[in-house]
Amino acid sequence: MIGVIADDLTGAAELGALGLRHGLRAEIVRSGMPGGEADLVCVDTDSRSANPVEAGKRAAAAAKMLWGAGAKWIYKKVDSVLRGNVTSEVEAVLRQLNFNRALLVPANPSLGRVIRDGEYFVKGKPIHRTEFAHDPEYPRRSSQVLRLLGAPQHFLMRLAEGDLVVPDNTLLIGQTDTSEMVRDWAAVRATNLLPVGGSEYFSALLASEFAEVAPAVPDDLNFDEGKQLFICGTASPSAQLLVKSAKKARTPVFSLPQELMWGADFSEGAREVISQRVVEAFGAARRVVLCVGLPHVHDVHVSRRLSENLVDIAQLVLRQVEVRNLFAEGGATSAELVRRMKWARLEVRREWARGVATLALAEGSSRWLTIKPGSYSWPEQWTCV
Repeated sequence: MIGVIADDLTGAAELGALGLRHGLRAEIVRSGMPGGEADLVCVDTDSRSANPVEAGKRAAAAAKMLWGAGAKWIYKKVDSVLRGNVTSEVEAVLRQLNFNRALLVPANPSLGRVIRDGEYFVKGKPIHRTEFAHDPEYPRRSSQVLRLLGAPQHFLMRLAEGDLVVPDNTLLIGQTDTSEMVRDWAAVRATNLLPVGGSEYFSALLASEFAEVAPAVPDDLNFDEGKQLFICGTASPSAQLLVKSAKKARTPVFSLPQELMWGADFSEGAREVISQRVVEAFGAARRVVLCVGLPHVHDVHVSRRLSENLVDIAQLVLRQVEVRNLFAEGGATSAELVRRMKWARLEVRREWARGVATLALAEGSSRWLTIKPGSYSWPEQWTCV
């Protein structure tokens, strides 16, 4: 079994879906123990928004659990643009496993996310000049990679300068501007080395280990059956495209009241009114889109509440309507939904596009949950209806 420690649900699902490509049965564990049948166990510590100390504790606990469950090796998944408590979580895992070095390869060159000469670029632009500069919780205000990370307490941290050697007592950041370079870093393996990074690095590690294994046959999921509820918790271009295409197809679209973006309370009466409108819409429509529908919010506390507000409405709707297919955009929104539904363990059933994965309750259920990060795109067939 291979173990993954991710700080949010969408990251865990993304790597679980990569496992399917390499013929691995994958599951996501949010609480409790693994089911014992998966080849790839992705633990969601739900720690991206936690304080650094708490995030470290959760990451260390996940490492201890995975190692005790028999993991052959462990991968620490981090956000590809280094949001969250990257340094504190990596150090905590290193100390828990008694390892003395880590290799961090966060960039995804195949998505245009590269690190060159110590700077982070997204599709040719310095990251602080992209939409990531407006992230409400972790705005990227510099393109200097070392400034995007917190300072380590127990290990040295430096950028690789051309060689492929990871020194002892060091958290080394691998600079990568091509997928070939990512594969070169994947060849650097050692028993006391913790691999850390994004999806492309993990995929390269799996490819080197399971080169001859056939990909798993994907489940034949038919989304044309049953009702669909899209819950879009971001103001990303992909969410805007989904809403635009839904309105063009005359699919009902509901958004949050404008005053919530200024921190106003979302009253119980307002939640009931919107949820009832959604319930009524399902009487005539198979698909409904529930979105934030507001401009970028820069206050992190307000932004978190908006995700909670969306899930408030969704939860009320799900009590009254049998929705077979749930679609959630945004890590915070997906995690809040799963938390409210009290789903402790999920099986990864299918990958539709990069970062877009369908999950099922490990205990068995006719309901499917498809999730993706806000910065990734929905498959074209779902936005052209």
